[in-house]
Amino acid sequence: MNNSPVETIFSMLNDTATSLQEARASSYLEALAESGEYWFSGEINEDVDDVLRKRLDHTYEDQPIEKFKKEEIRKAYQLAILKGMKEHIQPNHQMTPDSIAMVIGFLLDKFTAKEQELTLLDPALGTGNLTLSIMNQLEGKVSLTHGVEIDEVLVRLAYVGANLTEQPLHLYTQDSLEPLFIDPVDAVVSDLPVGYYPNDERAADYELQAQEGHSYAHHLFIEQSIKHVKEGGYLFLLVPNGLFESPFASQLHEYLQKKVHIQGLLKLPDSLFKSEQSGKSVLILQRQKDGVNPPRQVLLAEMPKLSNAQAVQSMMNKIGLWMEENKK
Repeated sequence: MNNSPVETIFSMLNDTATSLQEARASSYLEALAESGEYWFSGEINEDVDDVLRKRLDHTYEDQPIEKFKKEEIRKAYQLAILKGMKEHIQPNHQMTPDSIAMVIGFLLDKFTAKEQELTLLDPALGTGNLTLSIMNQLEGKVSLTHGVEIDEVLVRLAYVGANLTEQPLHLYTQDSLEPLFIDPVDAVVSDLPVGYYPNDERAADYELQAQEGHSYAHHLFIEQSIKHVKEGGYLFLLVPNGLFESPFASQLHEYLQKKVHIQGLLKLPDSLFKSEQSGKSVLILQRQKDGVNPPRQVLLAEMPKLSNAQAVQSMMNKIGLWMEENKK
């Protein structure tokens, strides 16, 4: 039985990562990043023992990177990361599913149809799967993405993923709510971390800080994202379904009215999430700019199950019609 290209790459990355993990007594994710780097660069560190080095060399030569498509490599690499995360799960090590990346990529492409080229920012990059998936989907339209992530293992995985898929990704290893020295971008795409932000001193620099107690991290991320998008630029943010029903919702709403036009809120199907409580929506914002008017009507919709291709196509068509109406 012939394996698909994705299965072939996954099996190769998994075997090599497992060998490196055993040799180095490291975590699977660290070993996976190391294997991905060797595959991309064609060079293996001198501290790998000779027997293992020969085996790795032989394996990489058997599966030259040029043989595969970018999207095949990304999917296989993502599967290997998911395997590693099951072994070594931390709450912040969650990956945005491909189906959600596809929806955000579609929306980004539609809303920026006039632009030939885009710069992006993801202030909560994680392993980079969301942005790399979108960059592959938009086939060259994204000229550069800035990704910010505090976790060094995730940054390394994102770095290797960007190399393997040959995508222009600039990485910043830092707390995203510290000052970012990044030029304003055309659009922000992000799966925002949800919960409380522990650094009250840093939160005090934000308009959306809580009057007492810890602030909501996702509110501060929204404010930071708006600061770093060009006037008239767009934001596509994965937010909790109850965003506008939380205790700080009125403060958030006032802030958004001053800074952006709310373009839409698309509720994603519950089947994509572990529980109803963890359900998310895509919030679409446009930073205010002279001459840019708010939509006549905010796009409010509920995405059908993404496995139902016909219903998804019908929803995409409705979004297209809504955009035509709003251009008039």
